Amino acid sequence: MSNTVNKIAEVPQRLIAPEPLPTLILGGGFTGLFTALHLSHQQYTTPTILIDREWNFIFKPLLYEFLSGEMNMQFIRHRYDALLHKSGITFIRDEVQSIDLQQRQVRLNSGLHYTYSNLVLSLGSVAGYFGVKGARENALAFRTSDDAIALAWKLRDCLQQATQTLEPQQKKNLLTIAILGAGCTGVELAATLADLLPAWYSPLGGDIADIRIVVIQRGKQILKGDSDRLRQTAQEALKKRTISVEVMLETAVIEIRPNVVVLKRNDQIEELAAATIIWTTGIVINPLIDTLSIPEGGRDKQGRLKLTDTLQLIDFPEVFAGGDCTVMEQPLPATAQVAYQQGVAIAHNLQALSEGHSPIAFEAGMRGTLMKLGLSDGVAEIYDRYEVKGNLGHLIRQAAYLQLLPTPARNFKATVEWLSDEMFHCIAGL
Repeated sequence: MSNTVNKIAEVPQRLIAPEPLPTLILGGGFTGLFTALHLSHQQYTTPTILIDREWNFIFKPLLYEFLSGEMNMQFIRHRYDALLHKSGITFIRDEVQSIDLQQRQVRLNSGLHYTYSNLVLSLGSVAGYFGVKGARENALAFRTSDDAIALAWKLRDCLQQATQTLEPQQKKNLLTIAILGAGCTGVELAATLADLLPAWYSPLGGDIADIRIVVIQRGKQILKGDSDRLRQTAQEALKKRTISVEVMLETAVIEIRPNVVVLKRNDQIEELAAATIIWTTGIVINPLIDTLSIPEGGRDKQGRLKLTDTLQLIDFPEVFAGGDCTVMEQPLPATAQVAYQQGVAIAHNLQALSEGHSPIAFEAGMRGTLMKLGLSDGVAEIYDRYEVKGNLGHLIRQAAYLQLLPTPARNFKATVEWLSDEMFHCIAGL
């Protein structure tokens, strides 16, 4: 017996290799989700976990179509676990509590915690109210499918009440919609509602001429940062909708009370009575980004994280980032087009690092601007050379976004291109 024991003791014990540290992706917006999808497509062997506080990915560029009924929910909202089914990527629905860049640790509200090999920050932005009193409490947001549903119910309720009220001022208030902000969201939403609300109100027996849509902008122009040509196209589109949209420029919102927007214009305080008030102006970075211990010089004045040309943090090369919470030496617009391409580039660079190669610089391919300017109406400004308006512009916009939809039923290849080369060849020939 003793000889047997001794022989067993002489056999070297097998060393068990430690589990590899995972790649964590925080946030399932365009950058985060498409990083995960492309890593799966590339057969990335490092365990990868995508963490988001919501169950569903929201395809925000098509929220207007969902509001208007032009597209069903299936086009704009998809469960992460369904999108990542059989992808090799683990999805965890949880909220990030803290991120320790020095220790490479992430803690979640549930109590789970992870030490990572690589981290992808795709936490996005949140609505910024900039200290406007009552804005958060008394204005509707338009960022999620739930926001779109709430807005639709609110508008339908106001229209129905307006058909039965006998008091003129109350009726006027019910039929006034104030949209705060004249960026892309504000302009696209205003144009959509200006065609949609008459289609809802007329069957109720209401006079569509009573509907009033007002866009309020602090600056001197709409669509700040976009081209003059696109701005002119949008201005013309707002005027020729079924209900002409009013635009108040150089007008500051100083307070929002229930059904009232308090404005400052020409050094005068005014009040605009509106039963529906929608906040589309301004975003701020996710508060978690503010908590990161970043060395001096690692942020810009807005608190966004500065990136190298390979989309890595300057002082933490194991951390990649993209989307609204970041800035590069050559600033890029905070659009789905850019965030999607950043996801593709981050996935490529993570794969390169895992194979012992160097990451490559990110170059955004800015192929144009797409805007919805009413029901079945839009504009596609392509390569800053061609502008296609009207129904064809609307069709190009929808085709572009449908190419990006990350639906499980679609072949992965369909999500890879912003627009097919054939589409651009077609436009180039116009």
